[in-house]
Amino acid sequence: MKKLILIAALMPLGACASIVSGDQQIVSVETPECEAAKCKLTNGQGTYYVSPTPGTVTVNRSASTMILECSKGAAKENSTVESGTKAMSFGNIIFGGIIGAGVDMSTGAAYLYPDVMVNPLECK
Repeated sequence: MKKLILIAALMPLGACASIVSGDQQIVSVETPECEAAKCKLTNGQGTYYVSPTPGTVTVNRSASTMILECSKGAAKENSTVESGTKAMSFGNIIFGGIIGAGVDMSTGAAYLYPDVMVNPLECK
């Protein structure tokens, strides 16, 4: 009986990823070969801008690939960054059930981009 009570008490702690870390993420954008560039980031949840690089921006998480379009003067370079699934999302299936996992997946909270995104833009 004590185990059942303990499990019932701990279930709310297995809250969905959207409660724990939200559906947004701060990412850094770098163009190591071309400082002070302008970048446009686009994913399935929106479009975001960083100017100048290096810089940070808050993006909405998504399962979709992030497209980075960076430029400075005549130099332009596109690159992509893949989204991954956060480990806590798998725990949500156990504790939050299908509904919690569905909410996290639909809002993007179940996904994660790398903290640093690098575009290979060269200014030469």
